[in-house]
Amino acid sequence: MKVVIIGGGQVGEHIASLLLNNDYSVKVIDNREHIVDKLKEELPSDAVILGNGTDPNILEAAGISSADVVVAVTGADEVNLVASTIAKFEFGVSRVVARVNNPKNSWLYNIGMGVDVAVNQADLMAHIVIEEMDLKNMFTLMKLSLGGYSIVQIKVDEASKAVQKEVKALNIPSNSKLITIYRGEEVILPGGDTVINAGDSILALANSETQVEVNKIFSSR
Repeated sequence: MKVVIIGGGQVGEHIASLLLNNDYSVKVIDNREHIVDKLKEELPSDAVILGNGTDPNILEAAGISSADVVVAVTGADEVNLVASTIAKFEFGVSRVVARVNNPKNSWLYNIGMGVDVAVNQADLMAHIVIEEMDLKNMFTLMKLSLGGYSIVQIKVDEASKAVQKEVKALNIPSNSKLITIYRGEEVILPGGDTVINAGDSILALANSETQVEVNKIFSSR
């Protein structure tokens, strides 16, 4: 899968690192020379492009014409929206994800502007605060636009019955899916034989009906 990331700040760099570690093809665009120099110290130099992420020529140089996903995560909403519109309507990118910096602008982030998924950081923080009260070990990272699904992060409690058990023995609900396990610096793509350790951080896909059930599997309750 090929991903073009517009914005090389902390968010863009983190997304790029995660994707590269999972063997995705990634290009990161940023127009600030000092940021590009920093990115080249952390990422493969051929994955980093100096330029304006709203310039069609720069986007073409990044390979946007064959990109599966474009992620616009600059600190400026106007840039993210323009980049999303160009990606969707000029280059026909099938999946466009954009960061909302100012919650007052969230209404602009819609399919008419080329945005398939809007990541509203203020909303995410609010959900984290609220859901932490009810679901001790689970945080919502991203609510998807279709089907009522969310990507959630779950911390495996030391007293959980899932510890030292294989995934296939955990009765994970059929309409949810474990995506990734973070174990220290190690990234694990879980299969049926993967053994769960205490302290693992798990990314999972679950809908509103199964989030509580999934959380109970990895909590101590």
